[in-house]
Amino acid sequence: MGSMVRAAGLRGLPSLIDDLGGDGRALFAAYAVDAGLVDTDDAVIPSMVAGRLLEAAAADRDCPDLGLRLAARQDTAILGPLAIAIENSATLGEALDCATRFLFVHSPALTIAQTADPSGRPGVVGLRYGSTEMDPLPPQVCDNGLGLLHRITVLLSGGRYGLRSVHLTHRPLAPVARYTEFFGADVRFGQPAAVLRVPATLIEARVGGANRVLREVALDYMRAHFPAPEQPLDERVRRLITQSLGSSPADIAAIARRLQTHPRTLQRRLAAMGTTFEQLQDGVRRETAHRLITTTDLPFSQVTAMVGLTEQSALTRAVHRWYGMSPRDLRRSQ
Repeated sequence: MGSMVRAAGLRGLPSLIDDLGGDGRALFAAYAVDAGLVDTDDAVIPSMVAGRLLEAAAADRDCPDLGLRLAARQDTAILGPLAIAIENSATLGEALDCATRFLFVHSPALTIAQTADPSGRPGVVGLRYGSTEMDPLPPQVCDNGLGLLHRITVLLSGGRYGLRSVHLTHRPLAPVARYTEFFGADVRFGQPAAVLRVPATLIEARVGGANRVLREVALDYMRAHFPAPEQPLDERVRRLITQSLGSSPADIAAIARRLQTHPRTLQRRLAAMGTTFEQLQDGVRRETAHRLITTTDLPFSQVTAMVGLTEQSALTRAVHRWYGMSPRDLRRSQ
């Protein structure tokens, strides 16, 4: 199983299918996805399933421009906490930097990056939309993703932003006029990558109404709750367990959800590293319990809760297994 994507990435699709004369909930159910998840902020579904849903909806409704139609119904809100950081960036360059660094919060399978102009024109750069798992992007995924990137850029810049042309990786699915109408620029098909060609000066354009404090709060939240994918997996899991211990669920299902993957996939990847979720969880509990017992005077009942155990007797058994003595004796020994 591959990576996951926020179900909110398909927000608006069930109602769009309904408006086209279909049954959105039934189509989602055919792919074992609850259509109601698109209106939540933290639910995730497999990236591949999301892509297949888009393609199936377009085929089912004979709607070749479905990806563009869906993009027209969406905005930054589908990106969760990343939306706050983007909307409160001082410039479009800062917003792009946020998207480049933290798009994995929405889905590790998707990427946005500034590139050299694919046509080699001076004063022009590319905003490239791609995937680490789907190359080339499925046509509807490509249209929806690049269409949404275009709409967000329009919203942040306050209107037309000098889009030079659009590169799409597939052949035209709908009349070319539909694409040029949506993007307001020339569209070229069958290109190596999905790219918006924009003025290089766009990066310096100011974003109206940006709030620096809100941006930093959002960035701090994402750094704390969504470890960067390049960190070793066991370190990311250990960090998330540490953050969750005693305050929110720290079982494998909860941690896998935070990493936007499936619990079985997480366990399999940890096994390939020579460890298990249970071993990592036990190690975090051991370190936390040792610190609380030996450096504080907290009651053992409170220590029990803070290491994610439900009964003090469980703490006693665990400490004896770890250190060969009771919690009281461990505290005295220090």
